[in-house]
Amino acid sequence: MPEKNAASGAPQQTPAAEPNVRTLDARSLRGLAHPLRIRLLASLRRNGPATASQLAEQLGESSGATSYHLRQLAAHGFVEDAPEYGKGRERWWKATHDGTRFDESLLQDEDPATRGAAELFLHEIATIHTQEMNAWLGTAEGWPQEWRRGSDISDFTLRLTAEQTLELIHRMHDLVNGYRDLPESEGTETVRVHTHAFPRRDGA
Repeated sequence: MPEKNAASGAPQQTPAAEPNVRTLDARSLRGLAHPLRIRLLASLRRNGPATASQLAEQLGESSGATSYHLRQLAAHGFVEDAPEYGKGRERWWKATHDGTRFDESLLQDEDPATRGAAELFLHEIATIHTQEMNAWLGTAEGWPQEWRRGSDISDFTLRLTAEQTLELIHRMHDLVNGYRDLPESEGTETVRVHTHAFPRRDGA
């Protein structure tokens, strides 16, 4: 697809506070690596605190299932109670971190259960990204033209070493994080930014 240039007049970037990110180890990965748990955690991070019933309605699951998996997420430190939101016996949950960092060494862990959990986690994240992109394409006509211009689906092919690719990834992350703490203004919306970088063999 054609490459797109950054919009002119973008705000000057200043160093931003790093988001509160949890690095997965073998134990926490096994606690998270379930499709519903990953989606529950993603919803709490993006949409804020919610009850098991609210999350069940949003995700098309039973409240019993969401309650169980929220408790499992809490046992592994991914979510916690949000009593400031509750009324009466309502139990609200909130995420304890802004994001998750995946350690590639988990794919080579000596425990096959950990390797399997790592594969499941990565494939579920890829599935979520695809679902989000399809949701945008299915609803884009309902957004103003300025947001259609402000969206992007691009891909690039580069010739790089592994070290150069890692440098590129860090620079992209720094750029995105530079927009994290900008003051909100009229017209501000939640924007999802996906990045993918991976090698491929010629002809593959």
